[in-house]
Amino acid sequence: MAKAEHDIKGETGYTPKDKTFWMAIVALTIASFMTFSNIYMVQPILPQFVEEFDVNATVSSLLLSLTIFSLILGLLFFGLMSDRWGRVALMKGTILLSIIPLLIIPFLESFTMILILRFIQGFFAAGLPAAAIAYIGEEFEQRSVRIGISFYIASNAVGGMFGRVFVGYLTEQTSWQTAIWFLFAIETVFFLTFLFLLPKSKRFEPSQLPVKEDLSMMFVHLKNRNLIPAFYMGVVIQLAFTGVWTYLPFYLMGEPYYLSIGTITVAYFAYGMGLVGSPLASKLSLTFDLSKIIMISAAVMLTGIAVTILPAVSLVYTGLILMCLGFFVIHSMMAWLVNQQATHHKGGASSLYLVSYYVGVSGGGTITGLLWSRWGWIGVISLAVLVLPGVWWGKRTYLNTN
Repeated sequence: MAKAEHDIKGETGYTPKDKTFWMAIVALTIASFMTFSNIYMVQPILPQFVEEFDVNATVSSLLLSLTIFSLILGLLFFGLMSDRWGRVALMKGTILLSIIPLLIIPFLESFTMILILRFIQGFFAAGLPAAAIAYIGEEFEQRSVRIGISFYIASNAVGGMFGRVFVGYLTEQTSWQTAIWFLFAIETVFFLTFLFLLPKSKRFEPSQLPVKEDLSMMFVHLKNRNLIPAFYMGVVIQLAFTGVWTYLPFYLMGEPYYLSIGTITVAYFAYGMGLVGSPLASKLSLTFDLSKIIMISAAVMLTGIAVTILPAVSLVYTGLILMCLGFFVIHSMMAWLVNQQATHHKGGASSLYLVSYYVGVSGGGTITGLLWSRWGWIGVISLAVLVLPGVWWGKRTYLNTN
């Protein structure tokens, strides 16, 4: 390794001028691709489980929401442990354990057993998000942290999009079992690549505090007035976002659309806005107040959600694109803000934000089912109004953050 890179790494962390910076970016991108493909792969094929296992839409959504619930438990556990065990070892071990269920699930003939495997998969899928942002914050030079986080958040979107589109498309062509086996094969190759590329931690300092005290220091973030709005926004943006995506297949399979699973799957390409929204958030944050970025992004997201009610497929897809663009800008800003505001136990702070984020996913996946059952699509998208108090709160809190 060149001396210049060694000096940069030792004193201030990796920068985009370093080869190791891009090795870390690619490794985390691959890891994020695997993790979020695994979490969201079932979303477009929920109607297949309704038909095959004779359950209703709300019960089938447990394949996502129960996974998210276990992910939340994993985030709390691994968020604490990443500050003690280290980021790299934690990510490697948990990613491997989150891939293995892909091999087993297609063999199962019991919906209950599939739910149990999804629960296990969700718990270990938490290892990456619990450690990745803290790893970036430690190993990257301070001015490069936003770049690293924006790449990581963008890869979250790509992974979620790929899992949905790949499994949805192959399910229509073959079966959901075959689609998941193909996903397992791809991720096995990706995991080996991740092991080769990810640089070792050079700046991690393990916590030496007793576990009880460590846990107390982690949850003290819940008293930080600059972090509470971010935690709230994590819940509500995902509540609205996941509610839309979970019930979209049921919405578009019904009147007046009557679309097939394969055609509906095309809608998930809207997640590609994560590739635009996350880098855009990083760039905008260098020029504009965080409060302005949040307000404008929320307006774009809410407009997109409202547009989906219009009875034309092209307008529904346009609305989804706008929703995704606004969503990923907000999410990137919240993730960066939490990392910046937390002066200690950064892994724990990031995990608490992600816990709030995935509480929203879980609620959007199942609680929204009650609204869907009673009021249909209007009920699902009505949750978006919960974003507004967070915008108002964030405007007051983050006005002078930049």
